[in-house]
Amino acid sequence: MEIQIFEVGPRDGFQNICDYIPVETKLKIIDKLVDAGIQHMQITSFVSPKAIPQMRDAKEIVEICLKKYPTLDLFALVPNLRGAQMAYETGLKKVTNVISLSESHNRANINRSREQSLEELERILHTYPQLEVCVDIATVFGCPFEGDLGIVALLDFLQNLYEKGIRLFNLCDTIGVAHPKQVREIIKKVLEIYPDCTFQIHIHDTRNMGMVNTLAAIECGITEVQSTLGGLGGCPFAPGASGNTATEDLVYMLEKMGYETNINFQKLLDLSKWQTTIIQGNYSGHHIHIK
Repeated sequence: MEIQIFEVGPRDGFQNICDYIPVETKLKIIDKLVDAGIQHMQITSFVSPKAIPQMRDAKEIVEICLKKYPTLDLFALVPNLRGAQMAYETGLKKVTNVISLSESHNRANINRSREQSLEELERILHTYPQLEVCVDIATVFGCPFEGDLGIVALLDFLQNLYEKGIRLFNLCDTIGVAHPKQVREIIKKVLEIYPDCTFQIHIHDTRNMGMVNTLAAIECGITEVQSTLGGLGGCPFAPGASGNTATEDLVYMLEKMGYETNINFQKLLDLSKWQTTIIQGNYSGHHIHIK
């Protein structure tokens, strides 16, 4: 069985780094990720440079990567219609738009009500029907303000998005509070109700549960999973928490279990170790320091 790894480090990993990472460094990491076998990658975010200065080079990054890797699945996060416009004009064919299941988190994360975010999503879909849009649903497994919102709230929200035409979803454990039983229940239910949709999963490693929760989702039928090199990243609402599920750890586990990833683990591990020497950030990778 093949599992598609979606590397989101160049966006989710880099966005919380205060010191600006030069374009040359970002591109070198992207190049090495591609060399290791990564086929799906979120390479940047079209957000206001005032909000996230690290992403001020989004246009340049995308233009260079599209020219160099025209056949790869490259995409970017867009928080609004303006971001979608920039992504489209730069040449991207695929974007992700994030909306929280939790009203409180949505307001804290993007300074909008959930209804306003849904209206903005409709504007994106109407204005750029050529774009493939994946909706990242944040706080699916728990919110720092509202706790566990439950599966009924998720199913209602999915139906709302489904009726708008969305068929690609990314279920996010934004603050890393999920557990395998909860993951299994949610994944089994959404795959049963929406067999014509594609679901990805994005698990944070706050409580050292990233690997087991991702595996639980895979064993329930998920074939597309997101992770970041070295586990770089983390939620700003969970200060001190470890980052995302580490791509190299995930590849190691899956390959040992007989899954196919078509990714070179050793190249990924070497790159992860090198990245820690040039970017000081919040890493959760467990193989980084193994010689």
